[in-house]
Amino acid sequence: MAAIASRYARALVEVILAQKVDAEVARQQLRSIVEAVHESDELRRVWESPAISPEQKRAVLDAIAKQIELVKPIRNFIAVLIDHRRIGMLDDMLRQFETELDAQLGFTEVEISSARPLSPEEKRELESRVESMTGKKVRTRYVSNPALLGGVMVRAGSTIYDGSVRGQLEKMRQELSLA
Repeated sequence: MAAIASRYARALVEVILAQKVDAEVARQQLRSIVEAVHESDELRRVWESPAISPEQKRAVLDAIAKQIELVKPIRNFIAVLIDHRRIGMLDDMLRQFETELDAQLGFTEVEISSARPLSPEEKRELESRVESMTGKKVRTRYVSNPALLGGVMVRAGSTIYDGSVRGQLEKMRQELSLA
């Protein structure tokens, strides 16, 4: 399943970039479609039902596309999913699409955990440091975690940079237990 979602997502990213469609607009519109499918049981049932013809399903899609002004590649992508009965994989495809799009645009997802909420200046400084460490632009998600006691913990992909007080105390505990 993941391989199929990845293949479709890669193809969509290629089309978005080749046609010079605004990547953020495409991302947001695909998210909107996913949200609509989640929020509307009727829409999901229509698009997933084998009893309803692909033409009727695409007519529903076209009505939605017109209403929310979908860019053509997103409209066509959803139509392909409908035609190939892959609409049930839309969540996986959205995740794969965002990951692939970020990779193509030179972004990496970063989660920064801190003991307290950070000021805008602290966030900018952290993002700048993470960008220089990873060599990529970052999409940052901030999480508050009082258990860290102080400092921050940064997760960039599978790499963790632990500058938290809790992490430093744990490191000292391990060093003392070895001595």
